[in-house]
Amino acid sequence: MASDILFHLEKNSRESLQSQLRRAILNAILNSTLPAGFKLPSSRKLANDLGISRNTAILVYQGLTDDGYLVTRERSGIFVNEDFVDGIEQSKLSRDNAPAPRPEDLESPDWENRLFLRPSERHYLNLPKNWREIPYPFVYGQPDKRLFPLTAWRECSRLALSTRDMADWIHDDKIYDDPQLVEQIRTRLLPARGIHVSSDQILVTLGGQNALFLLAGLLVRKQTRVGIENPGYPDAKNIMQLFTKNLAPIPVDEKGMIVDEHLDGCDYAFVTPSHQCPTTITMPLTRRRKLLEKAEEQDFIIIEDDYENEINYFKSASPALKALDNNDRVIYTSSLSKTLFPGLRVGYVVAAPELIAELKFYRRLVVRYTPSNNQRTVALFLSLGYYDSLIYSLRRRWHNRWNAVHKALRTYIPECSYSHSSGGTSYWVKVPDGISANRLVKEAYKDGVLIESGMPFFLESPAPDTHIRIGFTSIENAKIEPGIKRLGKTINRLMEEVQEQE
Repeated sequence: MASDILFHLEKNSRESLQSQLRRAILNAILNSTLPAGFKLPSSRKLANDLGISRNTAILVYQGLTDDGYLVTRERSGIFVNEDFVDGIEQSKLSRDNAPAPRPEDLESPDWENRLFLRPSERHYLNLPKNWREIPYPFVYGQPDKRLFPLTAWRECSRLALSTRDMADWIHDDKIYDDPQLVEQIRTRLLPARGIHVSSDQILVTLGGQNALFLLAGLLVRKQTRVGIENPGYPDAKNIMQLFTKNLAPIPVDEKGMIVDEHLDGCDYAFVTPSHQCPTTITMPLTRRRKLLEKAEEQDFIIIEDDYENEINYFKSASPALKALDNNDRVIYTSSLSKTLFPGLRVGYVVAAPELIAELKFYRRLVVRYTPSNNQRTVALFLSLGYYDSLIYSLRRRWHNRWNAVHKALRTYIPECSYSHSSGGTSYWVKVPDGISANRLVKEAYKDGVLIESGMPFFLESPAPDTHIRIGFTSIENAKIEPGIKRLGKTINRLMEEVQEQE
């Protein structure tokens, strides 16, 4: 006789009943609530007891049987697999019988002296864990899930898991990227930036940041001098400082990175010409050519991060620096993570074949390769036209938010100044004189407004406490005006405090 068993299933849960039931039975087996040889009720009885369809019970039983947790005995029923449970018990017994360490005989490692690098001491842009619960989240780089074409992504994921496609990516190919994704990057993404290369000049990475780390690991050592925009991308600074202390802060003006004597003596220069991080300024064509000429003159290499290259609201994007490069002076990096979703972690490097060949082997030592199933899904998303459609939709919707933030800043915080650009997904705002931007961030958070401090973007120490960044990709249009209005009240309160102290 089968014993009665009862599992609690949440009918209104986001998790399917089938998944809940499988997990409940599996947990009961693993914690010995259902012992070896236990006879489970028939699928009909289980379905009646739990108030679910019999098909759901049958599918769960079948899946657990296929995975070895259950066994079916003809004309007898379904039982917990004794061989499987015996293996679990043996594993538990081995752990239980292991000799317990004696603390008095052990000496803890001296981690203080073993750590040669301390990445935790760098300045990062960190969001609070509860940022989604903040009424007005003006954060950068986080997606609005309502704008993402989930149905299209599911279709591409399903196609990537088809028998034919799975045969392409299931193997461990070590240094090779998905040829379909490489071809989509080569023929669809790069030509839009004016770049025409062969497949052996492309490497797929775990996002733009991983691309930069791989390049630094191969090209940068203690004596290497690297020019970094100031203000600039914080993790470019953080990554380079893992390999060299010899960073040259390169000033930024209304045309982006300034091309002058600050670049003299550099071996590499990191630049974001499409939309400078964090000011969002686009470098004009004349300055791009001047930067290339300077690289030839001073014999340095440009690392181009084509940051937000597709987010232009008023005109077509300028050609990438790589498109103007005739002598392999530019290493081009880009990422799909910002426009698709950050958790995807897919980017790429375009460079001379000799460098890409070594990067492939270096990547193998660091992460082996970018997950192949993700590569194939992205390749399908590109080839079926979903990416182009998404960019068109995002550009239109983000333009509306860009305008809303601009209007609200002008109305409610006229004391602040900010960069004027033709695109991007954030505003780089200088707070009124006398106010600490860092304190403003903390006070605004208390008032339900989440913004970012500008301090991590600067190379100086201490960094200027003068700027904030206001992102708008994850906040609803309807919340922009009241959010900026509330931020304005916080600024006014701080300005009153400053005036009182004077």
